[in-house]
Amino acid sequence: MNNTFLPLSRPALTDQDIAAVADVLRSGWITTGAKNAELEALVCDITGANYAVAFTSATAAMHLLLHALDIGPGDEVITPSMTWVSMPNQIELRGAKPVFVDIDKDTLMTTAERIEPLITERTKLIVPVHFAGASLDLAPLRALAERYDILLVEDAAHAMGAAYQGQPIGQSGTAIFSFHPIKNITTGEGGMLCTDNEQLAQTMRSLRFHGLGVDAFDRETCGRAPQAEVLMPGYKYNLPDMNAVLGLGQLQRLAELNAKRAELAARYLEQLQPIAEITPLGLPDYDMLHCWHLFIIRLDIDRAGIDRDAFMAALKRRNIGSGLHFRAVHEQNFFAGKYYATQPADNTTELDNTCWNAARICSLPLFPAMTADDVDRVVTTIREVLAEAAAKLLQR
Repeated sequence: MNNTFLPLSRPALTDQDIAAVADVLRSGWITTGAKNAELEALVCDITGANYAVAFTSATAAMHLLLHALDIGPGDEVITPSMTWVSMPNQIELRGAKPVFVDIDKDTLMTTAERIEPLITERTKLIVPVHFAGASLDLAPLRALAERYDILLVEDAAHAMGAAYQGQPIGQSGTAIFSFHPIKNITTGEGGMLCTDNEQLAQTMRSLRFHGLGVDAFDRETCGRAPQAEVLMPGYKYNLPDMNAVLGLGQLQRLAELNAKRAELAARYLEQLQPIAEITPLGLPDYDMLHCWHLFIIRLDIDRAGIDRDAFMAALKRRNIGSGLHFRAVHEQNFFAGKYYATQPADNTTELDNTCWNAARICSLPLFPAMTADDVDRVVTTIREVLAEAAAKLLQR
């Protein structure tokens, strides 16, 4: 057994990235300033967005978005249960109701056809999720939102560098990206809202810094303009320059980093194809560019004779990291107790595909510093785990 642990993910940081952070620390200006502005401008260049606003996290951007839209008690927001808890948590904290929509069984992304029956007069926002680096089928989703006059905001946490019908994610409409350490680029912690709505961008920019009419950084004085006034009560979610600069170098290498991810994913697909107990996510059949944020498989727990959690534990014992993206939100303690406590335990008809995948999904190591040998090692280890599980079945 290889004694070196292979993690699920590792940030693609270079010595130059680290030196850039050190330069900011030496500069005397480490909070939101010129580097934050550079990061926002570069995101606009790469995505084609009209406006980009950086935050301390994608969750912070989600919080301020709901605040800016005045979503609250009595309102509903449609979003998948197959996602991280950030958006459902923020909906709850605003006093609104998350309405969970099911997903395609193979791509783990929702569709306009699944969303439309859930729309009511209380629906104020639709937040579909780009998943694992693949793009949603946006044209029908945008048409649906326009038909019902409901704002559509894309959860693009997985989608930096992805594209739909030749258009980078973030170029049109409104999308929220994450720069968490596991993502395709990182600022340590951080997020970015891209939008073509000037008023929304201005409101979000003000809300992220106390509701002031200007940002913290004034280019002439290298400090806060003393005459800045509060336009509305705001929060403190501005991204410091020492974080922003960390992402700049990676963002400039984004195409190269994503190409390496695609190369590794292709090898996974080839090597895993003969293993009957393993099914990778399906690839959408519409025109899109995958950025391969995650490589997710589904374990055939009936054929394998081992459940997903035991499978992941067996990989870990053999020094292979893995991840779970995600435990369905509606199955989490709080949400299950609030919205599903009165339903029979086996009543999952509303979210069949979500529940089926939530019991079987597992994310395998995928990051640009990996090699083809690393992929082969993961696949070999999977074979060993499955063989051991089969042997135990025969002994029963």
